[in-house]
Amino acid sequence: MNKLTLVRPDDWHLHVRHGAILKTVIAHTARQFARAIIMPNLNPPILTVEQALDYRTKILKALPLESSFNPLMTLYLTDALTPEEIKKAAESEHVHAIKLYPAGATTNSESGISDLKGIYPLLEVMEQVDLPLLIHGEVTDQNCDIFDREKEFVASSLTGIIKNFPNLRVVVEHVTTKEAVDFVLSASDKVAATITPQHVLFNRNAILAGGIRPHHYCLPIIKREHHRLALVKAATSGNPKFFLGTDSAPHLTATKENSCGCAGCYSAYGALELYIEAFEQANALDKFEGFASFFGADFYQLPRNTETITLQKQTWTVPASYRVNNETITPLKANEELNWKML
Repeated sequence: MNKLTLVRPDDWHLHVRHGAILKTVIAHTARQFARAIIMPNLNPPILTVEQALDYRTKILKALPLESSFNPLMTLYLTDALTPEEIKKAAESEHVHAIKLYPAGATTNSESGISDLKGIYPLLEVMEQVDLPLLIHGEVTDQNCDIFDREKEFVASSLTGIIKNFPNLRVVVEHVTTKEAVDFVLSASDKVAATITPQHVLFNRNAILAGGIRPHHYCLPIIKREHHRLALVKAATSGNPKFFLGTDSAPHLTATKENSCGCAGCYSAYGALELYIEAFEQANALDKFEGFASFFGADFYQLPRNTETITLQKQTWTVPASYRVNNETITPLKANEELNWKML
């Protein structure tokens, strides 16, 4: 197959930051996707519906003039979130979920949750108003090996959330392990997961073998090969529990390439071209449209898009960087070739 036409996809997990970075990266996403779930972990975080709507306005102003891209907003879950704000979010046409970050788990997660059981009353309200919970599923115990933090979260925390709130819609974000995949498969249809391009394309050798590659470093960290294979199997299975969420996370090159580099892979420039390589390698191009275009919209109870896009088999070289004023963002697979291109 040399050409693939599909309904325009959506990105169900996206970071776009603010200011000059926002202006650079949002055009890349809008070129490919009709909608995206926007992460709220700015500094300061997006805590209220009013703040989410203000952030949405800034995103819309940063878009190319001809763009019809629709940002879908989220709130950052903290101990200070009130039931009234949850109900207000559920009533808003622009706020579609609330994001749970364990405190200290990833970029700008310092305001996150330390005691999961302490927020159970808030989860009960979310269940009542049918507002999805998006989970960064890692423990933050410094004694836990970083490669085991997702597995431990599934065993110690996620199981309890699902058991206590069986009607709460939950997205286990950017799953990276076979254990997380198996958990989602065993759960009810209220539980789904997003999968990133880096986690289906790479195993942990991509970060560490032959030298440290900071632009492959993200959280949750890329795991062993058997975990990658489990993710590929899930993504290409046609199971509607698994759908596209890039977790594209732009950082300036200087903040990635230093002695304590930031976590995050920038994939928005060519997300579809990255994903389709994994689907082609798995001989599953026929499953790509469901994963990219249908399953996420169905889970979020939103209409499927009607416009189409086309990808063509065409070799091209990923740019070395993208300009942000006088600085740069280095994309995932910079200076490397990709084999598909969106027309």
